[in-house]
Amino acid sequence: MAQSNPVAAVQGLFKTPELKEKILFTLLCLLIYRIGAHVTAPGVNPVGLADYFKQQSGGLLGLYDLFTGGGLSKATVFALGIMPYISSSIFFQIAAAVVPQVEKMQKEEEGRKTVEQWTRYGTVALAAVQGWGFALFAEGLPNVVMQPGMGFRLQFTFFLTVGAVFVMWLGEQITENGIGNGASLMIFFSIAERIWPSIGQAYTYVTTGALGTFSLLVVLVLLVAVVAATVYITVGARKVLIQIPQRTMARGRMREASRSFIPLRINAAGVMPIVFAQSVIVVPAAIAQFMGNQRLRDVADLFNPGTGWYYVSFALLNIFFTYFYTSIIFNPVDLAENLKKQGGFIPGVKPGAKTAEYIDTVVSRITLPGAVFLTAIALFPIWLTQLVNVPFVFGGTSLLIVVGVALDTLQQMQQHLLLRKYDGFMKKGRIKFRGGTTNLGGGF
Repeated sequence: MAQSNPVAAVQGLFKTPELKEKILFTLLCLLIYRIGAHVTAPGVNPVGLADYFKQQSGGLLGLYDLFTGGGLSKATVFALGIMPYISSSIFFQIAAAVVPQVEKMQKEEEGRKTVEQWTRYGTVALAAVQGWGFALFAEGLPNVVMQPGMGFRLQFTFFLTVGAVFVMWLGEQITENGIGNGASLMIFFSIAERIWPSIGQAYTYVTTGALGTFSLLVVLVLLVAVVAATVYITVGARKVLIQIPQRTMARGRMREASRSFIPLRINAAGVMPIVFAQSVIVVPAAIAQFMGNQRLRDVADLFNPGTGWYYVSFALLNIFFTYFYTSIIFNPVDLAENLKKQGGFIPGVKPGAKTAEYIDTVVSRITLPGAVFLTAIALFPIWLTQLVNVPFVFGGTSLLIVVGVALDTLQQMQQHLLLRKYDGFMKKGRIKFRGGTTNLGGGF
């Protein structure tokens, strides 16, 4: 009988030589990444920089620091992390949606290689610009830069750019030779690294009386409920019935069409809308801080987390970016054309343009609840803090990333085991969308 024990399932992973090598290679690359994320770049006082980040825990810098596993606040050689590569990838995804030549290139093998190379060049350029900007930013803080000047800026930019390029290379190695998506796993482990310190912090709050036992239980129950809801929405999909005619081998006659489904994800955009919305909403505060104008600061204070303007603007921005990013990564016209080439069709819908229109309508309808869910998850930590009065919060953004990446990586492991007929791991632990089993994607 097939084993459903979790221990047996893990043992099954390492009984497959190829999968074992992929897992160990991935862990080795991630270990190198986390070691580099603790090596401070020369010329910077990390203590003074960390103190500033503690005072400015929210906003874009706090979000960026979360994705780099604290590398930004420590000014390490991997301070920029994988974010320049992700930003460059997003840029070319958007370019493919608005520039027909780039879209055509991504549909061809050689064209995709060229776009990938452009993405690498874009990563280097973005890392250099961000490194230079971070150097100027650090010079403006007291007791952070030991010897400010052109020499420090060039040196600091060089180390951060080289670090970002090396992280990009590590991510590509994981994607090609390891298990899962390299960029996603790096962000995943950067966030997961903070779990144990947060548990220790919670224990300290309880023992010192800063957090009552009842409040802690309420937080734990809400946390479990939110994680369950996140998993539910992440794997949730609307299945669209399709039929593909098949020919008999004897006389080439058509027989009854085989039925299948196209699973359309409720949350196809992943966590990117939250990232975009939070990046935009901190712009007024950044401009006010740069300009030093009191009126601008008063306007920026209206958008601080917890205010009504913040809730309204964040919700609207998040819904907008959810639809925007979904339209970039999902093309109903291409899906309809591929279905037409295979001779498939949606019952009651004409192939071609009508099919694309129908799919686009379905995606538009299911995207709205996905956008509302993303907004609620992102705002929930703020509401929790005000409701229970806890001295710490867990981020909705980080929760979405951890759940999405974990499910995607686990599914890839299952696919490897399925190819080698490890049924024991599959029967009880198989990940399915509510509309059918499908690929979760690997990026953001």
